[in-house]
Amino acid sequence: MSRADHMDVAAYALGVLDPQDTERFEEHLATCWACAAELETMVPVVGLLSDIDGETMMAMEHTATDPALLDRTLVAVRTHRRRARMRQVLSMAAAVVAVGALSGIGVSVLDGDKGKEVVAGPSQSTPSVPGPQSPQPTRSAPGPGVGGPNDIPGEQYDAVDSGTGVRATMWLANKEYGTWIGFNLTKLPGPRTCRLVVIRKNDTSEVVSTWAVPGTGYGTNTNPQDLQLEASTAAAKNDIAKLQVQSVDANGVASPLVTVVP
Repeated sequence: MSRADHMDVAAYALGVLDPQDTERFEEHLATCWACAAELETMVPVVGLLSDIDGETMMAMEHTATDPALLDRTLVAVRTHRRRARMRQVLSMAAAVVAVGALSGIGVSVLDGDKGKEVVAGPSQSTPSVPGPQSPQPTRSAPGPGVGGPNDIPGEQYDAVDSGTGVRATMWLANKEYGTWIGFNLTKLPGPRTCRLVVIRKNDTSEVVSTWAVPGTGYGTNTNPQDLQLEASTAAAKNDIAKLQVQSVDANGVASPLVTVVP
């Protein structure tokens, strides 16, 4: 048996021999227990060696007569294998982290560069608390019957007080319980305490909403955001004479800021 026959084990395992050399080696393998044993030990690592092409393997065979060249070749091959294994580890780690993130389960993977454990867990987010589904009126919202996604139920009424400058837009809708009221306020200075009063046609009144206005106010140069609120009353819409936004001082004395007549 020749030296070349023994050196063909790795090339045969990788399948880089030509048909004639493959046939010759298989004939040799049938009678050489050393090559058979060596081939068996190579089976588990064939997957890693498969990244090395036939030219590289044949070059390794020719380095047998040059120890220095052999050492350099082995270092290159080991480096190639190590990088390939690291790519596989990082790919599997990334897949595990992705699965853990989707399933909400924390996982730990190995950082190959620093040898440290990296813990990945579900993102921390504050759960949303469901609240009442209330329409949010805006001054540019369409009136009733338009059929758009920003429709506000009811009829729209606008008013501006010439004395205080406060602007109000209100929507009134008939309900089984009475009347639903949505309203926006702008040019409303603060700080102050306000209330919405429903005044019926029989001269009775009802406070249906109260709120505090901060120092920046609403719909002002300091705070351009409108104040958006809603309320309800047992009075039917046809029984309402007017709706009045009032400012209430520390002594409980109320003064009108803007009045809307439906």
